[in-house]
Amino acid sequence: MTKETVTRQPALFIPHGGGPCFFMDWNPADTWVGMAHFLKTVASTLPQRPSAIVMVSAHWLEPQFRVTGQASPELIYDYYGFPAHTYELTYPAPGQPQLAEQIVQHIQAEGLAAQVDSERGFDHGMFIPLKLMFPGADIPVIQLSLRNDLDPAAHLQLGQALAKLRDENVLIIGSGMSFHNMRAYGDSRFSAPSAEFDAWLTQVVESHAAERAQLLQQWAAAPHAYSCHPAGHEEHLIPLLVAAGAGSDKPGQKIYSEQVMKTTISAFRFD
Repeated sequence: MTKETVTRQPALFIPHGGGPCFFMDWNPADTWVGMAHFLKTVASTLPQRPSAIVMVSAHWLEPQFRVTGQASPELIYDYYGFPAHTYELTYPAPGQPQLAEQIVQHIQAEGLAAQVDSERGFDHGMFIPLKLMFPGADIPVIQLSLRNDLDPAAHLQLGQALAKLRDENVLIIGSGMSFHNMRAYGDSRFSAPSAEFDAWLTQVVESHAAERAQLLQQWAAAPHAYSCHPAGHEEHLIPLLVAAGAGSDKPGQKIYSEQVMKTTISAFRFD
């Protein structure tokens, strides 16, 4: 019997929008259309259907890395002031406790503290984009926290700990936003700074692994870094570092970019 060939899955950094934005009316009506279309097409760009997804969400921060360990995690509606129907959205993807334990072992082997969280559910940084990417909710998902010190080196190292899972047909996704300054959305004064930061980020992503890691550790020195990610609130950028750490030495690539609410927002892929 011939063993089925498994093709290595990429590591992705995707934007997850604003709250449940894809599932409600917005003004202007087309604000999130382009991003929604991108998310809906991601599955078609993969080498094959993933056997599992490991998703690092900007909306889960802990003193040390934690991994969802439930077989059937509930949803956490961690957004506020949105229409009532958005609190009834469903995404019944299963967990995979055995994979959760394996992930913790990989992380600990890198010298990082980690543990399984047997109570945590899936937050909106996970289920909102996945409802578009994999609407069947039939692929097991493990959600992984950030560390609340937001240390760049530690999160790149976390990605390195996860990298071997890509050879096991596991898709690694960092879920955040390449621009995330809540006071700046819709403000044209941030259009040029966000574009400059995005250009820097793209150049870094397209570098080889060693240079990429060095520059990402120093992301705060990038043009307009703290205008795009205010100091102490850079949690929406850090999932990109995890995805980059899980990438190979090959240059990464930009796979989506658009001006949303007058700011440039992009997505990246690491093969």
